[in-house]
Amino acid sequence: MKVLDLFCGTGGFSHGFELTELGFETVFGIDVLPIATQTFNANRPNSLSVCSDIRKVRRSELSDQLKLKRGMVDVIVGGPPCQGFSSIRPFRSSNDDDPRNSLFEEYASFVNYFRPPVFVLENVVGLATHKDGSTVAMMEECFKSLGYDTQWRILNAANYGVPQKRERLIMIGVERGGRIEFPDTTHNFSGATISVKDKRRVHAPTYDLFNMKEKGLKPAVSVMDAISDLPPIQSGEEAKRYTESPRNEYQKLMRRDVKDELSLHLATAHSKKMLEIIKHSGKNINCIPKGMVTSGFSSCYSRLDADEPAVTITVNFVHPASNRCIHPVQNRALTPREGARLQSFDDSYVFCGNRSQITKQIGNAVPPLLGKAIAGSIAKLF
Repeated sequence: MKVLDLFCGTGGFSHGFELTELGFETVFGIDVLPIATQTFNANRPNSLSVCSDIRKVRRSELSDQLKLKRGMVDVIVGGPPCQGFSSIRPFRSSNDDDPRNSLFEEYASFVNYFRPPVFVLENVVGLATHKDGSTVAMMEECFKSLGYDTQWRILNAANYGVPQKRERLIMIGVERGGRIEFPDTTHNFSGATISVKDKRRVHAPTYDLFNMKEKGLKPAVSVMDAISDLPPIQSGEEAKRYTESPRNEYQKLMRRDVKDELSLHLATAHSKKMLEIIKHSGKNINCIPKGMVTSGFSSCYSRLDADEPAVTITVNFVHPASNRCIHPVQNRALTPREGARLQSFDDSYVFCGNRSQITKQIGNAVPPLLGKAIAGSIAKLF
């Protein structure tokens, strides 16, 4: 089943489709960031990757390159950047190119041109309440005009085996009259969710109403479940080899295609002042003695809980001043490898660029295991 990945970044979303081993093949990815498309291509050398503003790509020429005409693409996935929400208007044109299009309209135009049986659009949960819900309603109306039925839900990655409380808005579209199915939750996690008027939009665990226990769900994967096998290192240090065997199923999954060599496990070299702050760090900034820091959000300079999934990983997860990213028991911020683990990228996934670029790519990605869960429900539609 041929998959196109729009606004692909590192390819975490489509990697999840590939992990299902159900016959999904990512044949194309496009992103505006050169280093992201390098990473996408490094993990899919046989796919076509394009670094470009999507508004400059002619779909007819791309169709010729891929040798895929209308009806030959099975799934389109991707998340149009949220900066474009403010410019969404009623869909104006099904032309191959329209330079006036917003980035969402480009996504819609790809769907309209290739006519896949299914598409999946992922985005930030803020889309649900943007302009009091009118933006997402307009997006659904756009797809309806193109002949697609849609539904959207808010999914939490922690419910699908990702060691992170990362919520995403997922919209699934099918050709009119088709069935839409969201993935059943597999792991027990229930936390705060963005406020939406219709709570049915939150795709939560299925409960046994007789005893109010989740039906056969595994415990959520915690931070230490994900990273405790990685060698302990201090500020500024790097470890290039594993020193012990995987301790649980998640760690085995992350290490299934690697041997002894460990990559990206390099800790930020913190200043003496920052190390002193880190020693006092706890659940939030209030744990830091008064006067030691002068500003910051409540989540800054804070330690991750060892026995819970991590908070949402950001693009700055190696810098404690910007978010909650201090190791649960070691006095330093997370390493890129630990961040990748919390995003559910296996240790063999290749990231291109320098350390700063890699950190941003990891923080921006869709967790592959969330993509895998969605792909499993999509496969049923075929």
